[in-house]
Amino acid sequence: MTGSLEPAERVQAVGPSGIRRFFEIAEERDDVISLGVGEPDFSAPWAARDAAIQSLERGKTSYTANRGMYDLREAISRYVGDRFGLEYGPDEEILVTAGASEAVDLAFRAFVDPGDTVAVAQPAYISYGPGVTFAGGEVLPVRTREEDDFRLTVEALETAGAETADLLVLCYPNNPTGAVMSRADLEPIAAFAREHDLAVLSDEIYAELTYDERDTAADASPGTATHASIATLPGMRERTIVCNGFSKAHAMTGLRLGYALGPGGAINAMNRVHQYGMLSAPTTAQYAALEALDSCGDDVEAMVDQYNRRRRFVISRFREIGMPCFEAKGAFYVFPEVPDGWDGIANEFAERLLRERGVAVVPGDVFGVGGEGHLRVSYATGLEELREALARIESFVDQHV
Repeated sequence: MTGSLEPAERVQAVGPSGIRRFFEIAEERDDVISLGVGEPDFSAPWAARDAAIQSLERGKTSYTANRGMYDLREAISRYVGDRFGLEYGPDEEILVTAGASEAVDLAFRAFVDPGDTVAVAQPAYISYGPGVTFAGGEVLPVRTREEDDFRLTVEALETAGAETADLLVLCYPNNPTGAVMSRADLEPIAAFAREHDLAVLSDEIYAELTYDERDTAADASPGTATHASIATLPGMRERTIVCNGFSKAHAMTGLRLGYALGPGGAINAMNRVHQYGMLSAPTTAQYAALEALDSCGDDVEAMVDQYNRRRRFVISRFREIGMPCFEAKGAFYVFPEVPDGWDGIANEFAERLLRERGVAVVPGDVFGVGGEGHLRVSYATGLEELREALARIESFVDQHV
């Protein structure tokens, strides 16, 4: 570093967000329907908001324990056990963070040494790559393919050379594709990780948002809904960090509350970073999260039902328009292809769609290998807006293709 505040090389190596550029264009006009943001259009359940308000009225504005309030860690322990068959104790194995994003970042900083290789199943959430770079590691893209329903396969890991990696990053249900992986899908991945002594970071922020495959629940771990976590497979708990939070299923994005689950030693390492950088997650948000786990299950169910209705509508409409669309089964995104006959790349499609019809979507290539030729479309917005947005997209396609 010099006196001119020259950014570190690892910071300069990371370019601006490919999503942010589209948001900036959208902000220039007032007639845009944004299907680009990964944020629920619902507000947090009232009970959670009331808990936050009451905590402020009682003057609960001090730091909590670095690891988070013990009552909340106990509630998280019960919740992940009941919903996903994950067994983590509140004393040493749970860390409450400022959003799942902080949990992911802590994992990179705690477990990635300079020069380490981090295999990332792509297309993937755009923050993984920069997070690895900021930690001094190197990203190894592992391409998933639509013909595999965007599920990670051992063949993909072998093709990428992931047996030499130090850490594998998974995100299922997946952002941006909406793909999910069953317990049966995860078993060979777990075997690969065990064989090659690979640690795993499993981002499960969309775990509750798994839709009409609920009939596969018997395929998942005991006591679960439909989501299967790789940490429940034999020999995986001790090599996996699970990240989750309240932003998506509980519509609490602005409250910034997440958590990490893992073996005590690993969570201690993450807490060592957390306690110097964050001290503790926001206290008000922790009270809201505690109430969300205690009493807002029905609210979550209602939101998931709404997302599922929208999911079916959006997939159907893209197919009617002539844009092949993968049958997304989780999160709140679909990943359609640009139509045959479009004379350009997906980035150009997205930019012209925004400028000419006022619909904001995100080109798939910003999510890494395998995203080329696709668009990420969020359906975390109301059905009426979705109908209007799809009508505009249809008009755009009719004019240009």
